[in-house]
Amino acid sequence: GAPSFGRQDGRTTGSRALPNQPCSTWAEFYGTQRLQPLARLAAGVLADWAIAQLNALVGRLAEFGAADEPPARLHGDLWAGNRLVDHTGTSWLIDPAAHGGHREFDLAMMRLFGGFDDAEFAAYDEVHPLTDGWQERIALHQIAPLVVHAVKFGGGYVGAAERAIASRTGPCLSS
Repeated sequence: GAPSFGRQDGRTTGSRALPNQPCSTWAEFYGTQRLQPLARLAAGVLADWAIAQLNALVGRLAEFGAADEPPARLHGDLWAGNRLVDHTGTSWLIDPAAHGGHREFDLAMMRLFGGFDDAEFAAYDEVHPLTDGWQERIALHQIAPLVVHAVKFGGGYVGAAERAIASRTGPCLSS
């Protein structure tokens, strides 16, 4: 667990210095500390319709279910490249962007870049059962890291971010 969504010290995350001010709900945190700042950073990178839908999504986050879960302590950048396995087979996590967030976020990150198998998700669900519909919320939780990658690297991440935004907000408004 975590005492709040965000960080008690408010320390920013990553090279884009995303804010981590403590929030009492996941919807408030994801909207004000991730999606709105990323919409500003992505202006000129993502299509105008995607920026508009990203901003509109902020007011709709509670509609997607599981918004009432308590804050979980997240790694925050959990992908296979930040998981090392030593000579004994023990896994070590590196490069954390730790903060309080929705527990589905780390699972969505694990799905985004691969390197984790179904057994790991099943083990997680066995120990701490997931809320119905969690797999349908993967794209919602992947929006933030995809937009970060679109801003930093461009290329295919732009389309991936726009598709994730469209999947949570309806069809795109561009041709």
